[in-house]
Amino acid sequence: MAAVKVGSDAVAFDMGFNVQRLIDFEEEGGIRENVGTDQLIQLDAIPNDHAINTWKPLIKAIALSHGHFDHLGAVPYLEKNYRSPVYGTPYTISVLQALLRDDNMSMKNKIVSTPAGKMIPLGRNMQLEFVSMTHSTLQSSVVALHTKEGVILYVPDFKLDNHPVIGGKPDYERLAELKDEGVLALFADSLYSRYDMKMPSEMVARNMLRDVLFDTENSNNAVVGTCFASHLERLHSFIEFGNKMGREVVLLGRSMMKYCQAAEDIGLVNFNQRAQIVGYGREVKRKLHEIEKKGSSDYLIVCTGGQGEKHSVLSRMMREDYPFRFMNGDEVIFSNRVIPVEPNVANRQEIERRLREFGVRIFSDVHVSGHAAKEDIRELIQMTDPKHFIPCHGPPSLMSGAVELTQEMGYKLGKDVHLLENGKKLVLH
Repeated sequence: MAAVKVGSDAVAFDMGFNVQRLIDFEEEGGIRENVGTDQLIQLDAIPNDHAINTWKPLIKAIALSHGHFDHLGAVPYLEKNYRSPVYGTPYTISVLQALLRDDNMSMKNKIVSTPAGKMIPLGRNMQLEFVSMTHSTLQSSVVALHTKEGVILYVPDFKLDNHPVIGGKPDYERLAELKDEGVLALFADSLYSRYDMKMPSEMVARNMLRDVLFDTENSNNAVVGTCFASHLERLHSFIEFGNKMGREVVLLGRSMMKYCQAAEDIGLVNFNQRAQIVGYGREVKRKLHEIEKKGSSDYLIVCTGGQGEKHSVLSRMMREDYPFRFMNGDEVIFSNRVIPVEPNVANRQEIERRLREFGVRIFSDVHVSGHAAKEDIRELIQMTDPKHFIPCHGPPSLMSGAVELTQEMGYKLGKDVHLLENGKKLVLH
């Protein structure tokens, strides 16, 4: 979450979950529905917005950059502190509405679905605009705040993918126009800024997945894949390839169902016509019982659990909490990377160890990240030419690559490159 104030008006960008804190809390027996906003702040599970208490009456909009839970999951808990509409692209808003339905929550403020390219007036001195960008979920955006001091660009998650599997490439033409208008500040995803590369296209991951599914002998074995539930481009590839293999494709998991349904609701995908999507535990158990009875080699199963989460479908299949037995020669495809925090790493190592005991063939890192690497960040800076650069989406230790890059480009740390910490304010002139 971030906020910008210009004169007597302000805008909030994103309100996300700290997903790992929520997982830790729930795995220790905590129930999210039983705790309030202040307790979630104390758990560091949602942003502590007390830092902008004096700004709250000034907030004209809550602008959501994209539909990942770490960017919009806290909206139902925090929006009541504000009197301002919540804006996002159609898919982002559809995900928010699915979250509200699934958790049986409501909101005080108006929710506004806004297509990319539309200018939204915010009082006398500001306008809001969503500019199309690519990431690992659909309809991700550069959030552009037009002010009398210049344009402020908020791009917390992005990569420059010119060959996406679903949707279009970034709106380079509009970014060039914003450069000509004058960009005061650029907040940009710098999580992988230490990687000296351009992040490959999602089409590369699609080709990697094709090689595993079609170029290995698996005709008599179960094939199970896992990826981030929100990664609809990757799910599209799984479904298409599974259909071509002559297997019935089954997507298993509550979060997977939630993201797919949000896209179905606004006509972005038609997964239900080509795959069966099963979300809740009892139905998942029933489906896996059916698969075991008919023969798992007739199916391609795609499920939650790529991080090794203990309550995910894959973990429950491995422990035989669900009626499924892995056999020698079965394949498990991890089409994601492990988020590098200790619980995830340990859980994933344990699940792989258990799978090997069953004789399962493991295919790891069949994946391309949705986050920019160093050369993507360089290109974004060149095409927008910001007066100030603010790396984001990680602790200062992970921002070092962005600092080095901008210094190569003539910026100076502390003058026009700024490393911020939670709760800190920065004044720009």
